[in-house]
Amino acid sequence: MLEIRNLKCYYGKIQALSSVTLSVAEGELVALIGANGSGKSTLLQAVCGLLPGWEGEILFKGESLKGLAPPPIVARGISMVPEGRLIFGPLSVMDNLRLGAYLRYRQRDHFGIRQDLDRMFVMFPVLAERSKQAAGTLSGGEQQMLSIARALMARPRLLLLDEPSMGLAPLVVKQIFKTLAQLRSQGLTILVVEQNAQAALAIAERGYVLETGRMVLTAGAAELLEDEEVKRAYLGKDYSQFTDGRE
Repeated sequence: MLEIRNLKCYYGKIQALSSVTLSVAEGELVALIGANGSGKSTLLQAVCGLLPGWEGEILFKGESLKGLAPPPIVARGISMVPEGRLIFGPLSVMDNLRLGAYLRYRQRDHFGIRQDLDRMFVMFPVLAERSKQAAGTLSGGEQQMLSIARALMARPRLLLLDEPSMGLAPLVVKQIFKTLAQLRSQGLTILVVEQNAQAALAIAERGYVLETGRMVLTAGAAELLEDEEVKRAYLGKDYSQFTDGRE
């Protein structure tokens, strides 16, 4: 579904990504792990049209995303849950969700939007309880749930997540990744970017390791969990708390 070939990205004269190649098949959940500053977020920004001037190829369902702005990319079926959540704090939970369906409102898909709002409230009951509450007053975990639900309101074919575990308590992280595993089991294609390799690889089918802008390793998620170099660099002593999210 997503094919990235020899991707090079720059911030001015600084090269952030060097000839990166990555693929995500339809229905897969793929993890991209790496330390802070390795280029993970840069890759997602390029896919979403937020970083112009990249070189190489980014194909979604066989069609190039070169030169496209974010709205047409969303319309093609790609949604992102950004790092730091970036919810609209003064707006209500409901209004944040409705903004996720902005393009669908323009298409007058009101019935479908109401259905999806109900689905989000079933998936995240706390959002139903606080639908009229200002989003900025939610806890960090609740804001992350809202950010995921907002992205899903666009009915994406491919969901991108940038550091969804950042700043969250371990129990909340476990809940978030369990939800991602459930979405994958329902057929959604997911690419998750994470420093928390334990959580990401526990639910993924395949993984990539990015270091200083270069792809250094790719393998099945179970294989990466057992790789000594990956263990040394990214895994703590106990990652079993996340493994029950794998389906």
